[in-house]
Amino acid sequence: MRLTLIISLILCSMIFSISHATVYRWVDDQGKVHYSDQPVENAEPLELKQNTQNSVTVQIPAETEGSGKAAEAAEYRIRIVNPTQEETIRNNNGNFTVVASAAPELPSGFLIALYIDDLLYGQPQSSSIFNVTEVNRGEHNLVVKILAQNGKVLASSSPRKIFLHQASVLSIAKPATRPAK
Repeated sequence: MRLTLIISLILCSMIFSISHATVYRWVDDQGKVHYSDQPVENAEPLELKQNTQNSVTVQIPAETEGSGKAAEAAEYRIRIVNPTQEETIRNNNGNFTVVASAAPELPSGFLIALYIDDLLYGQPQSSSIFNVTEVNRGEHNLVVKILAQNGKVLASSSPRKIFLHQASVLSIAKPATRPAK
């Protein structure tokens, strides 16, 4: 039974490859040239030469995108778009948003990290928008960095100096006391 199945499969593949390899050419009544793998009346079989056959070779990359040296070899650039240099941010809670821009577009697996005064703020993330909360008033330097999966720094922005202002509890206007009448 197995032998019969194997022989029939071999014969079918040979028949298919022979019929599939033949290309026919014919000209219709209007003079238009047609090509087909099916024989038609007045069709002539064509002989294909080696240089007319197409072949495609696919090279499989040694490493996956995003983790390989090829992805790290690209020259990435990152910059802080917002806030602007020496911008004064007024927020009593110490909240603001940092927006960065990377070029070329980062492949998956790469992360962006925000550093405030040379300290990592939160966890590195794939988004280039950071919602910063509860930062104390004063002058701060912001830097964003592109990190590979292994933690290697691929690019770093120029430092961006900002000023965070918060209203002081001591300077809140107190209601004036009126003398009793």
